[in-house]
Amino acid sequence: MSRKQQRGEATVEQLLDAALRVYAETGEQGLTVAAITRASGVSLGSLYHHFGSIDGLLDALVDRWLGRLLGETLAALEHTRTARTGIRALVRAYLGFVQEHRAAARLLHSAHADRRAMADGRRLRDAQEARVPPLVQWIQGYVERGELAPLEPPLIESLVLGPVVGIARRWLSGIDDVDLDRAAVLLPERIWRAVAADSGTD
Repeated sequence: MSRKQQRGEATVEQLLDAALRVYAETGEQGLTVAAITRASGVSLGSLYHHFGSIDGLLDALVDRWLGRLLGETLAALEHTRTARTGIRALVRAYLGFVQEHRAAARLLHSAHADRRAMADGRRLRDAQEARVPPLVQWIQGYVERGELAPLEPPLIESLVLGPVVGIARRWLSGIDDVDLDRAAVLLPERIWRAVAADSGTD
């Protein structure tokens, strides 16, 4: 990698780090060009060169942290040998990430991230580029082995992640009736009962 490329990557990192700090302090409404250039020390021209717009920068920030969240949850699955222990590991990894990276988690559960995910889903569908995500592959494997209920993988994914995302959103909103540590202990078994092969599914 050339020095110019190294400088470019360093600038991108500066801008992304600054954008998350600004987001943590002010929310999406505070993510302005002026705020980010001030927080990062990077010029306006560099911001537009690398990201094209504030929306482009925000999309890149979502991609960065979504990649980290997916990486941590999938890594947790790799160390398990059954569907049941996998669900436990996934729930705990997800909620642990939310606790450790609260500002990034707020962004990943924001309206902007939701709109981005829907747009990406439509684009992939229209382009017929949809690939099977790793979590869906994991689910398919355990459905075939008879550990998970014989449902379509997207349904199982929703049954597994739906409660976890719901609890995370509630905690991130500032409602203080949610204890993520307690949820990490109780949710996995409840979720397992809903998706286990012997859960009474026809």
